[in-house]
Amino acid sequence: MMPSLFIAHGAPLLAIEDNEYTQFITQLGRRLPRPKAVVLFSAHWVTGTQKVSEVNEYETIYDFGGFPDALYQIRYPAMGDRQIASQIESLLTENGISFDVETDRGLDHGAWVVLRLLYPDADIPVIAMSVNPRVSPEEQYKIGWSLSQLRERDILVIASGGTVHNLRALNWQEDGVDEWALQFDQWLETRIKQWDLESLYRYDSLAPNAQVAVPPYGNEHFVPIFYAMGAADDVRTATLLHRSYRYGSLSHSVWQFG
Repeated sequence: MMPSLFIAHGAPLLAIEDNEYTQFITQLGRRLPRPKAVVLFSAHWVTGTQKVSEVNEYETIYDFGGFPDALYQIRYPAMGDRQIASQIESLLTENGISFDVETDRGLDHGAWVVLRLLYPDADIPVIAMSVNPRVSPEEQYKIGWSLSQLRERDILVIASGGTVHNLRALNWQEDGVDEWALQFDQWLETRIKQWDLESLYRYDSLAPNAQVAVPPYGNEHFVPIFYAMGAADDVRTATLLHRSYRYGSLSHSVWQFG
C-alpha cells in the first residue's frame, strides 16, 4: 500500500538548487514504489470549496516574482487522469464532501517544485487538489480520510506546504535554525507520532510559538498536513523522514504516514 506524504516545498529556488533537501527529495522519489498516479494538495491553491482537477496536460504556473530567470524557463508538463479524478469525486460524494471540478488550472510551484524533484520525467499522472484553510482541521482531515482508499490502488497522496512558514520572520542571510521554530516543530513531532488529533486540532492554542510559526494572516501552508494524515487514518503510523531549515525558520520537513 502506498503511504501518504507531507512535503515542505520551501522557497521556489529549490527548483534550481542542489542541496541537502533537494537531494533528499530526489532520492525519496527513487526509493518509493512507483505510483500509478499522484494526488497532490497544494498550499498555493486555496479555495472555499474543495477543487478536483480534470486536466489533460497541466501548464506550469509561476506564482512568484523577483527570482532568477532560470526558474521561469522550467516546464513540468504533467498529464492528468480523468478516470482517477472521477474516482476521487465519487469518494468525496460518498462522504458528503462538496467539491467543484477544475478543468483549466495548471500546477503552481507548491506542486511542480516537489513533483519535479520526485519524478523529473513528468511521466506520472497528477490530480491536483486545492486546500481550504478556513474550515476546521477536522474537516481537512476528513477530506484526506475520504481518499484513503486510493492508497490501496497504488496512488500516492502528497500534501505540499510547510510546518513553519512565516515569510515576515525569515532571515535571508541565515541557514541555521531559530529556537522558536525548532520548539514548534518538536511539539508537532511528538503529537504527530502519538497521532494525538485532539491536541493537533488545537495547535494554534497549545503549541509553543504557534502564532509565529503559523501566523494568523495565513495558515494555508500548515493545514495540508491534516489532509496527509487523514489519508492514512486506517494505519495511523507517522515517520519524520527529514527536517532541516533555511533562512532561520523556513522548515523543510517530510513526513510519511502509513
